[in-house]
Amino acid sequence: MQYAEKNLPTKQPSSSEEARIPCADGNQGWQSRSSASSCERAQTSDAASLLGFRLPKECRLRKPKEFQLVYSQGKRFDGRYMTVFVLPFEGDFHKLGITASRKSLGKSHNRNRAKRLLREAFRLNNPLLYSMKKRYLWVLNAKRSLIGTKLQAPLEELMQIIEAVKAEEGCENV
Repeated sequence: MQYAEKNLPTKQPSSSEEARIPCADGNQGWQSRSSASSCERAQTSDAASLLGFRLPKECRLRKPKEFQLVYSQGKRFDGRYMTVFVLPFEGDFHKLGITASRKSLGKSHNRNRAKRLLREAFRLNNPLLYSMKKRYLWVLNAKRSLIGTKLQAPLEELMQIIEAVKAEEGCENV
């Protein structure tokens, strides 16, 4: 006797136990959801709506030379949760690069969470960023203290750093 035959229950459930009972509306709820356009479904689903917040490729620092340029020529701002390097840029938009090293943050899930927090803090500060006169290349380096925090703390810290950059921007023009 095979294993599957030995472990099958001898009593089969009656067909009425698992039978689907039709509702009075005749399953109209399912039909109305499926007839909704994909745009409408994306707005109702949280995960799908978050896809529109992706940082465009032209707004990212991707090459090591770009990071090195910001590190060598940019200005450094230290905070509790991150170190920020900023370099003025002659473009139409700000560019962002994020680093989360294994040495400072450890396991990959910690590094990924830190990068998500920093990216979201940057995205939520977009109105403040685009109120600045110049555009900048930004490199955000995550620190170990970022691991156990919620979004609010790095969001406020980045806001303070942006204000400091903005204040220095005003001083340079005078």
